[in-house]
Amino acid sequence: MIVKKFLAGPFGTNCYLAVNGSTNEAVIVDPAGLPENLVECVKNEGLRIQAVLLTHAHFDHIMGIDAVIEKYGQMPVYVHQEDLRMLEDASLNLSGGFGGGYAYMGGEAVADGQALSLAGCEFKVFHTPGHTPGGACYYVESDKVLFSGDTLFQQSVGRTDFPGGSMSELIRSIEEKLLILPEDTHVYPGHMGTTTIGEEKGFNPFL
Repeated sequence: MIVKKFLAGPFGTNCYLAVNGSTNEAVIVDPAGLPENLVECVKNEGLRIQAVLLTHAHFDHIMGIDAVIEKYGQMPVYVHQEDLRMLEDASLNLSGGFGGGYAYMGGEAVADGQALSLAGCEFKVFHTPGHTPGGACYYVESDKVLFSGDTLFQQSVGRTDFPGGSMSELIRSIEEKLLILPEDTHVYPGHMGTTTIGEEKGFNPFL
């Protein structure tokens, strides 16, 4: 798997292309927008977008969904079942201050432990509440790749002061679901830089 990072949306959220280099199939993780450099990458490399994965439904991770579908055609948009209502309600996803709000009604709910076969890879769903009730991480075991959203950052963790947040739940999620992964697992978070599980076990002051 080849992972490409793009900054998108009003807060420079990390939006990722997870690419199967053998088939040129790809998924988009957390489309906060549809930045031009991502569009150029898809075009220049002949990529075929198969799905959207949402790590959670806060506005700064979802506002590019419609643009993705308009550009690349209808595709599944996956979100944990506990954040589905947030995806569908601008007042819950905190987007009210951005152009009157944003909501997306076509999300497909996923559950903890579910495996999604996309672009020739298997993405395992980890339910990691704490930042939001339906926070989720996606793990590709074959490549030791984890998309952690706003659950785990480089030497930090996600905020828990929004409605539905819980620091105790967040830390429990990280310790029980993520820190048990191989230490050389590459972690691709929703903000800040890339890290590894081993680095976070050794240096994250919140853990």
